[in-house]
Amino acid sequence: MKNQGLAPQPARAPIASLPSFALSLTAAAALAALSGSALAQEAAKSESLETVTITGVRASLTKSLANKRTNDQVVESVVAEDIGKLPDNNVVEALQRVTGIQVTNRAGGEVGTISIRGLPDIATTWNGRNIFTASGTQVALQDIPSTLVRQIDVYKTRDAGQLENGIAGQIDVKSLRPFDFKGSKFSLLARETYLDPAKKANPQLSALASNRWKTDAGDFGALLNLSMVKTDYRNESVTPGAMVPFTSPNAAEVPAGYTPLQRIFDNNVWAPGTYTGLPQQAGSTLNFNGVAKPFYLARDAVFQSDVAGERKRPAANLALQWQPNADSVYTFETMYNGYRDKSFNRLLFSFVDWWGNLGSNPASTITTFPGTNVIKTRTVNDVYGFNSGDYTTSATDSRIYALNGKWNLGDRLRLDGDVSYQTSKFHSEFTATRIDRVAPQITVDFNSGGGNMAFKFNNNADLADPAKWNVAQFYDNANRNEGSAATASLNGVYDADWGPLKTLNFGARFDSRKASEANRTQSAFLGRNLASLGANYYHVNSNFGTDISDVPRSWIEPNAYYIRDNIDAWRKLYNSVDANFLTTDKLSLQKTFDVKEDTTNLFLMADTESQLFGRPLRANFGVRYVQVDTSMTAYAVNATTKVVTPTNGEKTARKFLPSLTLRYEPVKDVMVRLNYGETLRRPGFGDLNPVLQLSDDVSRVGYGGGGGGNPGLEPTRSKNLDLTGEWYFQKDSALYGTLFQRKIEGLVVPLRRRVHVDPANDPFRNSTSGGDHSNGYDYVISSPVNASNGKISGLELGTVYFPKGLPGLLDGLGFQGSVTRLTSSQNVPTANSAGEIVSQLETPFFGVSKLSWNATLAYEKGPIGARLSYVRRSAFLAANEAALFANPIGIWRQPEKSVDLQLTYNINDQMALDISGVNLTNEMQQQYYHFGSAGNPELTNFGTVQIGRAVSIGFRWKL
Repeated sequence: MKNQGLAPQPARAPIASLPSFALSLTAAAALAALSGSALAQEAAKSESLETVTITGVRASLTKSLANKRTNDQVVESVVAEDIGKLPDNNVVEALQRVTGIQVTNRAGGEVGTISIRGLPDIATTWNGRNIFTASGTQVALQDIPSTLVRQIDVYKTRDAGQLENGIAGQIDVKSLRPFDFKGSKFSLLARETYLDPAKKANPQLSALASNRWKTDAGDFGALLNLSMVKTDYRNESVTPGAMVPFTSPNAAEVPAGYTPLQRIFDNNVWAPGTYTGLPQQAGSTLNFNGVAKPFYLARDAVFQSDVAGERKRPAANLALQWQPNADSVYTFETMYNGYRDKSFNRLLFSFVDWWGNLGSNPASTITTFPGTNVIKTRTVNDVYGFNSGDYTTSATDSRIYALNGKWNLGDRLRLDGDVSYQTSKFHSEFTATRIDRVAPQITVDFNSGGGNMAFKFNNNADLADPAKWNVAQFYDNANRNEGSAATASLNGVYDADWGPLKTLNFGARFDSRKASEANRTQSAFLGRNLASLGANYYHVNSNFGTDISDVPRSWIEPNAYYIRDNIDAWRKLYNSVDANFLTTDKLSLQKTFDVKEDTTNLFLMADTESQLFGRPLRANFGVRYVQVDTSMTAYAVNATTKVVTPTNGEKTARKFLPSLTLRYEPVKDVMVRLNYGETLRRPGFGDLNPVLQLSDDVSRVGYGGGGGGNPGLEPTRSKNLDLTGEWYFQKDSALYGTLFQRKIEGLVVPLRRRVHVDPANDPFRNSTSGGDHSNGYDYVISSPVNASNGKISGLELGTVYFPKGLPGLLDGLGFQGSVTRLTSSQNVPTANSAGEIVSQLETPFFGVSKLSWNATLAYEKGPIGARLSYVRRSAFLAANEAALFANPIGIWRQPEKSVDLQLTYNINDQMALDISGVNLTNEMQQQYYHFGSAGNPELTNFGTVQIGRAVSIGFRWKL
């Protein structure tokens, strides 16, 4: 069974304390005389923004279409309906109805993962500047509150003048600036969101204040935008374990040396981790010393997770602008994003693979799915299980400071200079206390209906009795990720007007990025009865999984809240039985790597205009030169001596990336585009770290696991081709479609090899999970390599349509919808035990649904606005299982969908009420094992996550 619940949360974006942020505001004010962000033409642009006031869904969609029509690239936009009012609570949710966007991992009251045309590798920018979270390569977009955003642009194609990273595309988040308004503005938003199954109400507050002044020194502007979002959430999941083989329940069919329904561990009899798993037809056999004997497949364990969490996201944005004359404008702006999360995972885990004490008729303890050797129900006696109280605290602080200048130099040359500095820090701590027991009996139905597992113990009441449980392992981990970047760029546009050559675009950009990671981990075993510690040390949850299936609704677990509040005493308790377990005063983080990455960019583009059959043809030709110089120091720690050994390495990569865009208008209001461009995906810093991280043999298969990086990784390169047709048949309506293809070279995939680790370097040398470690132990190591190529292609169709002349109350009704069809394939290498590639396999990309679509009915008439939307994506490959088991290796997500509703009532020009609901049909998120023709949601179901509903009511006031 995979190790569950012990992994830290993904890195997120850091936040400054309020006092330090206040200091940054003071420093920003001192720079007011040098700052701003709107040229003469930018001022004119802001005036037009005021003329076309965005007050509803229809106006927002009209502005999005205008941006799509006038842009050289294939762009989709989401525009705020009003000041600080995107149509959803965060950036990711606001994008889920954009053509070509897919979202998933809906939990904790929000969407967690976003992809463009099935690919998650997205360049994330803020006002055109690359931003990231800690040591990662992109920002957690859900950390940006929607109230700080005026527009989001999704670039599916890019030219040589844009960032080269992100093979999926680029998402640019634009914030408000004071020159976006004619004069003073003030707005306030208060929202309360009720989440189910947490059954908690959650506040969101935001405020914006902006003004501009005319002085003898020019126009000045200042804007401050603040936001705070608090969320109490609950995630519930039920999961049957992975498949493993067992002997027949019939004594006459049992191999020599085995007993009925005994689990088969012998790797000479079967090979774990094959792509399709073991055969699932009734009567399938395995070879036992030359004798074919039938076998059965069943799950090794069952478990369920009940996570209660509290999440906070403070955020702030400050912008100062100065326009001394018609030919220059300066902008200073800073943004702060914070993330705080505390979660208590109440985990129940029980093995169901024990073959002892089955009684006189083991066959009576199981049933199988018809026509298969797969066990559907079984009763097992004397089963070992554990409950765990897992507590995770995560904190992220991200800040960016930027100064921009725009100048008109004469009638033909325009320059744009930008310098920025950003920092992002992430820190998390994870503690998990296990309690264990041997239960007299468990009865399991691995699919009781709808892909959901059901199970019960001989006496579920024992699950809440502290006297029945012993305190076992305590896991104590922490990590810290940090990143910073200093960036300078200078771009120019020269109006050449040399015949068909109209403009030349050129620029240079230099970025110096630093990142580091550090961690610590320790564990120990206590061996005391839980009741002996006192009532403060345990907790019983309740009302679990009432919408999922017939499973235990409550169980006891160590009280992670109390343990965390008394962590010094808890560590001393474990130190009293294991002197190697460190107390709080002895703990420190060990750095795993430091990396410095310097990137130099140069680009040149030319815009041309000509005629084809009497209609305008515009072209953009360009090339971008990229040089990346990377230096890393990795740190390895000897498990016995604790001596730290640093390893240094350097690498340089150089690439030329061409781009071409053709725009042709064969008839009025019809646009045809052809785009070609090349983009890069750089290796993650963690993938470059060669130090091995090992994991214990918790599944008792005879070897541990682990992984390490590869400092020789090259950037992945994608060649992108798009052909688009767009028909703007009304100002607020359009029909558009795109054919596209991405050819991707040098994809990073993991290769496995088996290594033997000697006792001195074996971090689990005292473990009893998988057997004797005294002579060292074997570990299957996974390392990344550039050993795969792939292709993804597809078709997008989208429309926005507001019919004219509808009668009566129907006037104001409109529709927005899109469909995306994708096909993908990549070769995945297979290695032998030495790590040598011996074969290739073709599979789809992770995260790619063949079909995704959304449909939104919009209505706006008088003071009333409404939007009812439906989003759906087909099944997709989410991940591959650890190569330890007998099931198909692919973990697939079942189709995902959501029905959302938003109603707005404008009380007057200054005040509005809105009510919204997300996932109104209470959909669940489900998985199953599948590869090729093997596995399906009925036979090889995996896990179910209860997403829950969210209902919000909000009030907006502006002046």
